[in-house]
Amino acid sequence: MKGASGEQGRLLVISGPSGCGKSTICRRLLEDPNVVFSISATTRARRRGEVDGRDYYFLDKPTFRRRIEEGAFIEWAEVHGNLYGTLRQPMQETLERGQVYLVEIDVQGGAQLKALEIPGLYVFIAPPSMEILRERLVSRGTDAPDEVERRLQKAHEEMQAREKYDYVVVNEDLASALARVREIAQLPATDPSP
Repeated sequence: MKGASGEQGRLLVISGPSGCGKSTICRRLLEDPNVVFSISATTRARRRGEVDGRDYYFLDKPTFRRRIEEGAFIEWAEVHGNLYGTLRQPMQETLERGQVYLVEIDVQGGAQLKALEIPGLYVFIAPPSMEILRERLVSRGTDAPDEVERRLQKAHEEMQAREKYDYVVVNEDLASALARVREIAQLPATDPSP
């Protein structure tokens, strides 16, 4: 994946624990027409309001495994019992056009991309504290209490990986965190209101 395609555009990799605000930051980055979002493939069940081909490509496990064998993924990982992967072709096309290819990915997938030496800007979004992370996960209302606890335990593990990233952005204030990520990605500043 090295070469002209990686040098023309910029790969922006965003990772962080569940509930840290990385999805909100990514949605705001996508307001810039020069940013193209990587739509991951997954075997997890669709959440309310999610659309196949917009939020994820929802695949069953046999199809996902066949795509792995075909070499369709740059990276893939098993997270919380489900498979997730980043498709190769859309990234190559976006970088060749000179645009920013935004990949929102778990820490395991981010580590795989770095290990493959895919040039990019690797940004870890961190919560201000584990207590605030707990509050955010509970207030989302999407997970049962035992799932919240499992995500918090996973978050403790994921926080250990932040040193492997090029940048760590603490999301205490959305506008400030977003401005910092835009600066890292070399995107022009926008109105800071959330």
